[in-house]
Amino acid sequence: MLEINTYAATSATGDLVPTRITRRDVGPHDVLIDIKFSGICHSDIHTVRGEWGDQQYPLVPGHEIAGIVTEVGSDVSRYTVGDRVGVGCMVNSCRECVNCLAGEEQYCLAGNIGTYGAKDVDGTITQGGYATHVVVNEDFIVRIPEGLELDVAAPLLCAGVTTYSPLNHWNAGPGKKVAVIGLGGLGHMAVKIAHAMGAEVTVLSRSLKKQEDGLKLGADHYFATENPETFEALAGSFNLIINTVSASIDISAFLQLLSLDGALVNVGAPAEPLPVNAFALITGRRSFAGSMIGGIRETQEMLDFCAEHKIGAEIEVISAEDINKAYERVLASDVHYRFVIDTSTLV
Repeated sequence: MLEINTYAATSATGDLVPTRITRRDVGPHDVLIDIKFSGICHSDIHTVRGEWGDQQYPLVPGHEIAGIVTEVGSDVSRYTVGDRVGVGCMVNSCRECVNCLAGEEQYCLAGNIGTYGAKDVDGTITQGGYATHVVVNEDFIVRIPEGLELDVAAPLLCAGVTTYSPLNHWNAGPGKKVAVIGLGGLGHMAVKIAHAMGAEVTVLSRSLKKQEDGLKLGADHYFATENPETFEALAGSFNLIINTVSASIDISAFLQLLSLDGALVNVGAPAEPLPVNAFALITGRRSFAGSMIGGIRETQEMLDFCAEHKIGAEIEVISAEDINKAYERVLASDVHYRFVIDTSTLV
């Protein structure tokens, strides 16, 4: 067993603190990763604070992991020592259900095993990437292309694939008009990726405060949703809307912005329900859908796409001692646009 340094939550209400944990021995199909950077996702905050259900503590969050392979198991065939790799939101699944066999492990019918806070196959609770090392089965690791620096690649393991997957599935591209609700950690990646796919991109944000940023990131248009005239001017405009906001919004109002057969896809995960007026759907044959991260195959596809188009996350690298301050800044929407922990500071 390898004993390592981490930052962990010890309760739903307290700060994260330095904590020592052990990782399992490297098994035949396992890879030991020296973590270099770990992104901070809003879902980390939801989870450690018990907003998505009770947790067992101490809990080490973090599912945007980028690092270097330092050891491989005897039967590992895909990776060797020195490889640049990443780990996202899951570290295992049943591998047998129809969804797993289709390469959509995130929708495993038995429930995928999350990178942290989940019951692993050996009965232990998984611990995440706010740590110096992690041991993961090779099937749930992806290769980070040489064209991507590890720090800007780390958030792609969640924010990148969470937005790439619905844009890919709903065929964003030339001739398509795509709107992105919210310009935060998820939203800024949705704008970059949709723009690279060739779509006409519009940001729908509460105010115009981030308009300059949005246009620099690749948006063609930017509108403030606090202005009621926005909903009148844009009615029936979009083929696809990606909602990245993890809070309650008026879904029915945004559905009216879709063209015939358009889809509004929710990738944010608010704790409260999102009511929908049926007439907002049936009057335009519109769809209200959801999308959750991506499978391992699609995550690799996303990384390769981002490397080809020179897309990385907009990040602020922090030391481990600043994690709690970073959480408060995330909640205050004071981040441009993803915090990334330099795990060399986990001492």
